[in-house]
Formats: sequence, structure tokens, C-alpha cells
Amino acid sequence: MKRWGILVAGLALLASACGNPLSGGGEGGSAGGIIIGASDVGESSLLAQIYAGALRNVGAHKVTVRPPVGSREVVVKALQDKSLSVVPDYSGNLLRYFDKNTAATTSADVYAQLKQKIPAGFTVLDQSPAQDKDLLVVGKELAATGVKTFSDLGPRCKDLVMGGPGQWSSRWKDRIKQLYGCEFKEIRTTDTGGPVTVAALKSGDVQVADLFSTSATIASNGFVPLEDDKHMFPAQNIVPLVSRGTLNDAETAALNRVSAALTTEQLTELNVQYTDEKRNAKDIAEEFLQRNGLAAS
Repeated sequence: MKRWGILVAGLALLASACGNPLSGGGEGGSAGGIIIGASDVGESSLLAQIYAGALRNVGAHKVTVRPPVGSREVVVKALQDKSLSVVPDYSGNLLRYFDKNTAATTSADVYAQLKQKIPAGFTVLDQSPAQDKDLLVVGKELAATGVKTFSDLGPRCKDLVMGGPGQWSSRWKDRIKQLYGCEFKEIRTTDTGGPVTVAALKSGDVQVADLFSTSATIASNGFVPLEDDKHMFPAQNIVPLVSRGTLNDAETAALNRVSAALTTEQLTELNVQYTDEKRNAKDIAEEFLQRNGLAAS
């Protein structure tokens, strides 16, 4: 992941590029423009285009999708100063960002706590049934030795190298030790569920990798996801995070309809089209909206 200095620079660039166009836009985003952001994960950019299309289809004007702006820290700051209006996010990680001590893991509990913990100036809209959760996956060879769950993995961690995003150690190193007695021989920074992580697991440079549940690369490479039998990773339902006062009622309802329509299976297929088939995100978004009755009438 990007270092803090780069993140700050990215935020400064975002602010200089778009200023604060939503100042005074309390009646809803359509008056002053709606700026949709995304993290630096491809799926987030795809969801941003779906949100943009849904908002335009209910009459919102000046809807802009910004290029990926980086990590959650950057996104939250941009929502605070209204450089962004809305971003797609993930319920579990968002709750942990605002409450590091949360013990919630189920979809219902995570969402309920998130609505309680969300600071003033933000709001979360309806969560989607679609989830994109962290998974620990291994190759067929390791799975064949009887490693099927995190509990199976625990005693073997001392001999294994794990690959994942740069923040994995700070988020999960202590937790996986507490729950499963797992202390990896090494935790190696690869990327956030992307091609570097996949290549490292395929080559044997790492034996365990953090990937995401909607990633088509798991099945296509014969990787085996392990069961998180003590629920270390929380639910990660897709949820719109909004800068309060930037969407009107019709726009809010449009995004809630998107959330209701989106399933994990659909999200996985959308990711295949975007990452594997290299299709244009806006085209994929338009097809999704039409298929689910969310296109302009």
C-alpha cells in the first residue's frame, strides 16, 4: 500500500483539482455536483461507476467519478472536506476504521454498530447483501495435507510465509495469533488481492495469501480458501459512505436500490468482466443497471 507521504500528496492533489464544489449543497448533490470517489482497488472503481449511473438515471446533474484516490484514510478526509460526496466501502473494514476495538463479525451486528459509530458529517446508506471479504487461501498441495481451516493452519504458521497488503500486519497479526495461535514465519507485503499476490502464491514465494471472496483468480488458479472457523474477518457488505448533506432523497433512494440489487455472485461476475476481460467499467455499470431495472425510464 502507499506510504503516508504519498497519501497526503494524493489528497492535496485531489483538493487542488476539485476544490470544494459541494460547499453549501445541503439541499442535495444535484445542485452543486456529486463527486464519487473510489479506493485504489479495481472493484471500488467499478462500483463508483454503478453509483454514478444510478444517480444520473434519477436526474442528478454534474455527477463526476474521480480517479482512484488511495486508501480509506485519504477517502475519509476527502469526504470530510466535501472534495468527495460518496464512495463505495466495506462495512467491516469501515467499522474497524472508526472503532478499532469492535468485536462485531456478522453482517447485522457490523452494520448496526457502524451506524452507531459513524462520526458526525458522514452517513452510511443501506448495506448490500453483496460481500467482498478477506480470505486466506493456500495452494492445492498445502490443502492436501489437511489444512482446510484457520485452526488447521495455526500450528503450521511458523513454517509459512504469508503474502498480503501492507496494512495486514497492523490489522490482523495480533488477532490471528490470539484466535488461532498463528505466527507466520514472515508476513510479506505483496499487493491488495491483486496480481502480485496471485503470482507469489503460484510461484511458492508465499504459501498463504490474503485474497478477496469475489476474486475470480481463486477458482481459475485452483487456490483453496480456508474456513475462518472462529470468525476473525468481519462481514464486508458493500455500503455507500456519504458526506452528509450532499445527496437528496431521490439520490439516496437510487443508491439504496443499487445496494438491494447487488449480490455477491453478481459482484464476482462484474469483477471477471472488469479485471479478466478488461471491459470498460462504465459499460459494465450500464449493463448492470439495465439488467436490474435501474436504468433511466
